[in-house]
Amino acid sequence: MTHSLVCAETVSRVSSVLNRNTRQFGKKHLFDQDEETCWNSDQGPSQWVILEFPQRIRVSQLQIQFQGGFSSRRGCLEGSQGSEAFNKIVDFYPEDNNSLQISCPSLWVGLCL
Repeated sequence: MTHSLVCAETVSRVSSVLNRNTRQFGKKHLFDQDEETCWNSDQGPSQWVILEFPQRIRVSQLQIQFQGGFSSRRGCLEGSQGSEAFNKIVDFYPEDNNSLQISCPSLWVGLCL
């Protein structure tokens, strides 16, 4: 059984918010467990989410869900420790639907960040 590594002490940042409307589309909706809400970015070629965990973590699975019709064509999971530069861990290619998508390639299962 998996559980979320995101906790109250996890700091999150996003590249943008649609029309700067943080109340309706802000980052707080990334992890609120409400299928009626979501983070919406503004348009642009590259959108991102950064999570800073309060302690070192072990990544075994990435779960992501888009609204159908609003999916990214390609995603890239990157990681770093402390103030080190980000390093690419894996590219992933989400489907354009609203189902929960789970990625856990054997190349990075158990990766520590």
